[in-house]
Amino acid sequence: MQHEQQPIIVGLDIGTTKIAAIAGRKNEFGKLEIIGFGRANSNGVKHGQVLNIDETIKAISMALENCYASNPGLEINEVYVGIAGHHIKSLQTRGDIVRQQTDDEISQREIDQLISDQYKTYIPAGDQIIDVIPQEFTVDNFQNIPNPIGYGGVKIGANFHIITGDKNAIRNITRAVEKSGLKTKDLVLQPLASAAAVMGTEDLEAGVAIVDIGGGTTDLAVFYEGILKHTAVIPFGGENITNDIKTGLGVLKTQAEQMKVQFGSALANEARSNAFITIPGLRGMPAKEISVKNLANIIQARMSEIMDFVTYHLKQVGLDSRMLNGGIVLTGGGSQLKHLIQLTEYVTGLNCRIGFPTEHLAAGHIEELARPTYSTCIGLILKGYSDYEHHRKQFENQFRKISIPENLRQTELVEEEVMDDEEMQAEKVRNRKGIKDFWGKFKDGIIELFKEEEDHAL
Repeated sequence: MQHEQQPIIVGLDIGTTKIAAIAGRKNEFGKLEIIGFGRANSNGVKHGQVLNIDETIKAISMALENCYASNPGLEINEVYVGIAGHHIKSLQTRGDIVRQQTDDEISQREIDQLISDQYKTYIPAGDQIIDVIPQEFTVDNFQNIPNPIGYGGVKIGANFHIITGDKNAIRNITRAVEKSGLKTKDLVLQPLASAAAVMGTEDLEAGVAIVDIGGGTTDLAVFYEGILKHTAVIPFGGENITNDIKTGLGVLKTQAEQMKVQFGSALANEARSNAFITIPGLRGMPAKEISVKNLANIIQARMSEIMDFVTYHLKQVGLDSRMLNGGIVLTGGGSQLKHLIQLTEYVTGLNCRIGFPTEHLAAGHIEELARPTYSTCIGLILKGYSDYEHHRKQFENQFRKISIPENLRQTELVEEEVMDDEEMQAEKVRNRKGIKDFWGKFKDGIIELFKEEEDHAL
């Protein structure tokens, strides 16, 4: 299939501090080409939850306008929307069905039936099921089957991870999206979208915890042996750190945010004790001197608390440092704090790295798109492609050909030195000579060694 025949899928990340809309399409190599990108500051969202619908609509409209400005040829009607917030809960269930046609192999239709039955699971009033994720399947007496299609048997069952959310919170998100002139194609839990963007199959098998540090919440998804084991939403994020700085140092919120980004560190020991930040005084008041060490102490206290929550959740599901060989992958805007990797490793006892969504992106995109801030958005597009490739949802049959706009391409090309044939030949000779020299030295060393042994023997 040619890449211009692939659908254009749009991810909409409605966050506490920013709203981002990214339009992407897969190329012939299966990598995402970004053909539209827009973002706007978010005002109507608190702790990942839409509270002020009007303000959220304005922010979504602004992000869409910026997306259209980046590529005027785009037409956006449907979007995949990320959902988070501390109203998100998860539970484990078990489901089984006895097959009607036992002579035939297990088909996708029977798996779909098993999954749709789980939507009838009893959940507390006021909640709604967002997603049902199968973990491991069983066929008759055979257990831990990752994909039972093609197996033969009488009874098929599975363990499920069910994600639920507050009905009103979900209704607020869908209303804000619809009133912005868009249709919600699907709601996707943000840590699952981020996980899709920053991880490969090796990470999932090794055992890994995704920690997506957003503005209002920190989202957690834990995978082990390729299976989603646990999801959680921790009700603290980057905005809590900003508010702590604002209160603790007596500065404005904008100043607190600027200090956190420019001078912030998650480890107080790494901050210089003799460094100070000068904040201009308000309306003739004297300027303030703020210690970088004090700033780091405030950030470390809040980040340690977030990581303690992560450790608590890992213990709850019985996955400790011995089992998660892939360690912790930090992503989201808050993951860009200096020395956060060291603090995370110290608090959790697990190896840690920053997750960038570059693995699934085509080459030549602007650097901005590869930041951890946009992991969720890139993951939402990948979720859309998963639905398209597995025929889970209806997509348009005709796809318009839209090229990547220049403003989303990387303009800086690395200048390569062009060698003529003679120089190339000389370079090859030099390289060969280097190998010869190495083996020559190695051989001389061996000869010297034997000489020494002979001298000792005499």
